[in-house]
Amino acid sequence: MRILLTNDDGINAEGLTALRNIAFSLSDDVWVCAPEAEQSGASRALTLSDPVRVRKLDERTFAVSGTPTDCVRLALTELIPVPKPDLVLSGVNRGQNLGEDVTMSGTVAGAIEGMIWGVPSIALSQSMRLYRDDVVIRYENAEAYAPGIIQKLIEVGWPAEVVINLNFPDRPPEADTQVELTVQGRHDMAGLRTEKRTDLRGRDYYWLGFTGREARPEPGTDLAAIEAGRISVTPLHIDLTHRETLAKLKGKLGGAPPKAVAR
Repeated sequence: MRILLTNDDGINAEGLTALRNIAFSLSDDVWVCAPEAEQSGASRALTLSDPVRVRKLDERTFAVSGTPTDCVRLALTELIPVPKPDLVLSGVNRGQNLGEDVTMSGTVAGAIEGMIWGVPSIALSQSMRLYRDDVVIRYENAEAYAPGIIQKLIEVGWPAEVVINLNFPDRPPEADTQVELTVQGRHDMAGLRTEKRTDLRGRDYYWLGFTGREARPEPGTDLAAIEAGRISVTPLHIDLTHRETLAKLKGKLGGAPPKAVAR
């Protein structure tokens, strides 16, 4: 099995080292194409206004001056010789990717790009309680459980238009950990933090971030599973169409555009 690895934390991230260990437990044919610098929150951004430069670190490792989407696209179309990879693994992200945050995640975006090019893709994230640089991330947890989960997922299979989002709880691997199949949850914004400051010239600026605290996640969601110390497995797809609203609007809107009513 040929495996392509990417991430959004950068080519030197600890999580990428963990992902290498996971991948090499599954195959000897492992390729890496990751951003030169951190691209957290990049979502599916594609670099269009600047050249994208590639630095070859060894025969199967590339650092790219762009986003996770750039990395996967270049790897699949330019950098990796045929045959194309059988699997894309994106991560292991420093911090969880849960709820509606998956739409902002560069980690999930890397998996989505693989899916769009016809390669089964999985995003992996290791949760953390506090978003601080001095927090020790339990990547060994993802390393312990991811290989078995990935093997089982490959055995069962999933649709071509779906990516798998794996999140691992912030607990040691020796703890009694269960796997839960979940739906995408919804944050209640309890963990969002905005701090206003003033620089030495008297101009205001803001720091945006997260406290890591989640209030009351709904049962059955990815948020609730991680809060309870379980591994969350969520199938995601890129089709954002709300079909109930579509059905409601049919027959009431369509054809010639309606004219505005004078006030």
